[in-house]
Amino acid sequence: MRVDELDFQLPAELIAQTPALRRETARLMHYRRDSRSLDHASFEQFPSLLRRDDVLVFNDARVTAAKFDLRKSGGGRIEGLFLGESSPGLWRVMLKGLGRYAGELVFVGDPVLTARVLRHHGGGEYDLRLDEAQPAAPLLERLGRMPLPPYIKRKQDDPREAMDRIRYQTVYARAGGAVAAPTAGLHFTEELLEKLDGAGIERLFVTLEVGPGTFKPVTADSLDDHRMHAERYAISSSAAERLNEAKRLGRRIVAVGTTAARVLESQDDVFVARQAQTDIFIRPPYRWRHVGAMLTNFHLPRSTLVALVAAMVGLDEQRGLYRLAVEKGYRFFSYGDAMFIE
Repeated sequence: MRVDELDFQLPAELIAQTPALRRETARLMHYRRDSRSLDHASFEQFPSLLRRDDVLVFNDARVTAAKFDLRKSGGGRIEGLFLGESSPGLWRVMLKGLGRYAGELVFVGDPVLTARVLRHHGGGEYDLRLDEAQPAAPLLERLGRMPLPPYIKRKQDDPREAMDRIRYQTVYARAGGAVAAPTAGLHFTEELLEKLDGAGIERLFVTLEVGPGTFKPVTADSLDDHRMHAERYAISSSAAERLNEAKRLGRRIVAVGTTAARVLESQDDVFVARQAQTDIFIRPPYRWRHVGAMLTNFHLPRSTLVALVAAMVGLDEQRGLYRLAVEKGYRFFSYGDAMFIE
């Protein structure tokens, strides 16, 4: 399959720079595969579109405030992205603007901390040694910013940072480690979750630590030549048992987002409790083993996420749905609107 088959024209004004005023007021395109029909709704209507015996699977990954700024001794500024720590004070990071500089780096903010590069891994990734061996999480809460994707434009010290810390996080986030949000879940409120509970619709959680590779463009001409990024995931024993019971009873499993879908489809015919990595690449033609319906946002042209949507509805249908979304003025990407495919 050629990558240009996943391309489409997207007006810049449809790339959402801020979320809807309230989470549940985002627009929702509802597409039914059996009849190839669709409706346009508001996300607050989503619970009414579900079957009573549906099982909703959410990704409960929590986004780390992983962006930070460093200063060279001469005053030049460097933008960093935290990827992980092998031990307190030893970070794996992406650095932008470092060049050949090999001196001391100073974190911008309070407290004042310094660091040095230990190793360059290529592709902008480095090992960084901080002068104080303290855990990354509390430090990033003070020094870090939300790692918004590059298509959401923010100036230095943007006043919208406080809003981003709340809205670029699902209301049910609990498992740390992600550097990007599972964006289909951003539309849910506590009230909507309570409405699902009141309707008797079962919901459960898996975890996929969304990494920076989710924004990596496909640069190869063919999808066969694209190397998919790997991300850590976890399924608890309770979630595995409930998923196996749902399968046994013939209940529909609804993935809330492509990240939940990738976790589910990384399993064999029987779900088992597991902590592992997945680099599953879902693209046409793909035989879905577990996911019977999916809630998702509208994704980037030429991306692996568009390929995943095409694997669920068919390439021609995906292209038609995205053309219609553009014509109807749906808002795209992380802070944008949603589509429910069943």
